[in-house]
Formats: sequence, C-alpha cells, structure tokens
Amino acid sequence: MSLLNVGVVYGGRSGEHEVSLRSAESIIAKLNPARYNVTRYFVSPEGKWHPRPILPEPGANPGLDVVFPITHGTFGEDGTMQGLFELADLPYVGPGVLGSAVAMDKELAKRVLRDAGVPTVDFLVQRRGELNVDAIIDSLGLPVFVKPANLGSSVGISKAKTREALEAALQEAARYDPKVIIERSISGREFECSVLGNESLAASYPCEILPEREFYDYEAKYVLDTTRIELPAQLDEQQTSTIRQLAIDAVRALDCEGMSRVDFLLETATGRFYVNEVNTLPGFTSISMYPKMWEHSGIAYSELLDKLIDLALARHGRRKATQFRRT
Repeated sequence: MSLLNVGVVYGGRSGEHEVSLRSAESIIAKLNPARYNVTRYFVSPEGKWHPRPILPEPGANPGLDVVFPITHGTFGEDGTMQGLFELADLPYVGPGVLGSAVAMDKELAKRVLRDAGVPTVDFLVQRRGELNVDAIIDSLGLPVFVKPANLGSSVGISKAKTREALEAALQEAARYDPKVIIERSISGREFECSVLGNESLAASYPCEILPEREFYDYEAKYVLDTTRIELPAQLDEQQTSTIRQLAIDAVRALDCEGMSRVDFLLETATGRFYVNEVNTLPGFTSISMYPKMWEHSGIAYSELLDKLIDLALARHGRRKATQFRRT
C-alpha cells in the first residue's frame, strides 16, 4: 500500500508563530511513517514559504495528497489559508473557509452563537481610533476582558479592573487588530472541550484549566509551568453532559468540521456555562489540551491524527461530488 503524502504547513504571519512551530514538530513526530510521507511547508513571519509554496491551482501540487495546516492565528486559521487549499483543490485538515473565518472573528462568532441559542458573555465592540472607555464602563462595568477580535493563544488579551488599566488594555489589543472586543468578566471556572467530526460530531470529556495567574494568558499557556489541569474536569454527570452538548452545538452553529476546541466559562453565581471561544486549529504541542482530552476519551495522539486526515479526505470527496458549473 502506497504512502499518503501529507504536507504539514506551519509557522505563519501571526503572533502565534512560535506556538505553531511547536505544534508542527509534535504532529510530525507522531504521524505514522508506515502510513504517511511528510513534506514540510514552513511559512516565515514575513510570509515566505520554504522550500516552496502551495500553488492555488488544481493539479499544480503533484505529490501532495492532503494538507495538515497548523498555522495558528491570523493568515492561517482565519480562512485565508483554507481558501488557498480550496483553490488548489486539495483536501485539508480542520474547518473550511467559512467556519474558520467566522470562528476567528470573536464578534461574528458570538453573534452567530447567540442567534443559535448558545450562551455567550455580554460584550461590546470598538474599533482602533474610536476607543471609548466611558461607553464600556457604562455598559459593562468593571472588571472586563479586552481582546483583539481576530487572534488566539491569548495574545493581546488583558483583564482590566480600573479605568487606567482599561485604557492600557484597549491600546494593547488594538495593536493586534483594528477591531477590539470587550467582555463582561465572569467570576467562575474555565473549561475546555474537544470536538471531532464532519457531519457527525463527537465531544471529548472536558478538562478544567486552573491557572496560577489572573487568567489563562499566553505566559500561562506556553511559557510558565504553573497552570494546573484537571482531566477529567470535576463536574457532575449533568454538567459534563451539558458542556459536551454545548460544544457540539457551538461547532455546528459555526459550520466547523474536522476539529475544534471549545472554551467555556462556568459562572459561580448562576451555575451557567458560557461558550467563550471556538478554536478551529487548536494547539498540538506536547502540553496542548485538544489531543490530551481525546487521549483521555480513548483516542491516542497518532490515532487522532489518522482520524483528522481521514475526515479531511472524506470532506474533500463529498465536495468533489458537488457540481459548481451548469451543464
């Protein structure tokens, strides 16, 4: 049986470049060499492809059967990279153009989730050059979380407890995106849940994130070794069932396929779960929770990679059966 040629695309032009490098190395190390022939496609922080780019034309990339993109963040997770693969007529792991783009934009994702009946935290959106501290405090009070609307790995995110901190947080978030989202701060617990599948979706057992810092920021995720993880999360049977179903509901509402990690907040005062974000290319580093949750749920890392590639091929086959021109 011939090997399947897998192109792993990593790096990229985002603040999550370094995380992408670590994810790629973990994936490449775990791809079964008896099944796959791996080609690396490194994208520099300036957007240069090495050793060569994937070309946006059907048939222009011989020897490439399926793409495994692990380009977290802007220009990789937001639908742009996925659009390239669609133009090239290549199967690829993870959600498609629409799901990737909507999930990456925190404002649009929250609006879609809210319309689908999935609970989300109250929020405001402001734009670079029109930042208004008074409007935020009048509407949401303090403290609040301030985030770039299109980024991941907690890059550019701050928790603001004072007016002065809010002003600084707005400027910091606006460095990374012209659109800034401000959310009501929830006092409670943080959870994550992994989702896998195309038309049929399955959710893993959730984990709880217990950061030593103020919140689960970039340093807590990737630099410091102080964050504690409880897997499985200490939730009762009903809570576990609720979070798994909400994860599936959120992924389906955003039209995501392949893989997604859904992040949750559980408000202590109300006992209510809120979907915080849906991550369409979650981390695959040695400490990343997407593969760890599936491992706990009965799917080992290498088997998970197999399933993701199979899902990519199945979706591409389904799409090939779709007619795009009049005959």
